Amino acid sequence: MNDMMIRRLTEQDAQAVSELIITTIRISNVGDYSAELMEELVKTQTPEHVMQRASWTHFYVAEDAGAIIGCGAIGPYWGKEDESSLFSIFVRPDCQGKGVGRAIVETLEKDEFALRARRIEIPASITGLPFYQKMGYSFKNGNAEIDEEQLYRLEKIRS
Repeated sequence: MNDMMIRRLTEQDAQAVSELIITTIRISNVGDYSAELMEELVKTQTPEHVMQRASWTHFYVAEDAGAIIGCGAIGPYWGKEDESSLFSIFVRPDCQGKGVGRAIVETLEKDEFALRARRIEIPASITGLPFYQKMGYSFKNGNAEIDEEQLYRLEKIRS
């Protein structure tokens, strides 16, 4: 990871990002969710979906030796000026635990959408929960229950 750099997504990245997300869901998330649910999710993670999300967020990729090894995005929370949300944070399974996710979240937290927000929310998977808690996110309104999308709602309030 010595040559890792984080940059904004380009249209040329959409296919690689789509493949990265699908691979990560199939390998990393399947331990915490049913395979059926994960395959439903995989169907939605097309290059078109990536570009659609990038159209209203600031979408970043982590690249190492020319390969995309992680991604993440930040955008307004339901269009609000003072609240933002993190999306699509994925790190290639063989690169997890090496600081890639931390570097992505730290980049997102320096983005203008983060700097203007008093609150940042993240819909966290069961798989991602310990990581986001380590990054300083806590249960929204103290609610530690999983919602109907099988996600935890976490948030960080900026002082």
